[in-house]
Amino acid sequence: MFDHIGIHTNQFDALISFYEAALAPLGYGKLASFEDAAAFGSDKPALWIGAVEAKPIGIHIAFAAHDTAAVDRFYAAAIAAGGKDNGAPGPRPDYAPGYYAAFIIDPDGNNLEAVHRQPA
Repeated sequence: MFDHIGIHTNQFDALISFYEAALAPLGYGKLASFEDAAAFGSDKPALWIGAVEAKPIGIHIAFAAHDTAAVDRFYAAAIAAGGKDNGAPGPRPDYAPGYYAAFIIDPDGNNLEAVHRQPA
C-alpha cells in the first residue's frame, strides 16, 4: 500500500542515531542523508525523517522482521539506543495467529513495532 512514509522531529541528530541502531537488526539502514532529512530502508528509501522546529505528534509504525530473532534484536537495540519499552518481544495471539512483535517508544514519542508473522 505504501511506497514511503515521513516523520518529523525537533531532535534530528538524536533521532537519526536512534533509528540507525534500532533498524539495523531488521536489515534496514540509512540510504540517504541531507542537512535536514534522512531516509532508511533496505533496497529503497521507505522511512524519511525530516527536521522541524515544532514538537511532532507521535505515530505508530510497524516494521517487518524476517524472523522472531530479528524482533528480539530490534527490541534490544532500540532499548540500548534510548527507546522506552512499550511491549517486550513475544507472541500476540489476540492480534492474529502467528503474530510475534515487540513495541518501543522512540525519543520523539512514536510507537514503533517490529513484527514477524509466523505461518499459522
